[in-house]
Amino acid sequence: VQLQASGGGLVQTGASLRLSCVASGRTLSSYVMAWFRQAPGKERAFVAGISRSGSSTSYADSVKGRFTISSDAVKNTMYLQMNSLKPEDTAVYYCAVRRGVSSIRLGPAEYDYWGQGTQVTVSS
Repeated sequence: VQLQASGGGLVQTGASLRLSCVASGRTLSSYVMAWFRQAPGKERAFVAGISRSGSSTSYADSVKGRFTISSDAVKNTMYLQMNSLKPEDTAVYYCAVRRGVSSIRLGPAEYDYWGQGTQVTVSS
């Protein structure tokens, strides 16, 4: 599967953005899906995940209540709706999928395929 992330940009504190990740080659429903982010000088960190069925989601504590992960089977696309953005959300955001399991995993090493990343910058 190939993943193409988009939707990043430069916004002010409190703004919203929606990231998209379009999949090609396989249907997204075959995979556990997740978003990660990596800020300069920091390790790649889990942001949000959604199970293959879409019935279960998981979020990092830092984004709970502000970010929402979803997927659209018809468009074969996963999304990350980001509201009330803060300067500390500034990072490159990556979409990723993992095959062979049904539950959400938190470690980046557990994911098999990655998008190229999209930059999100939140100014104060």
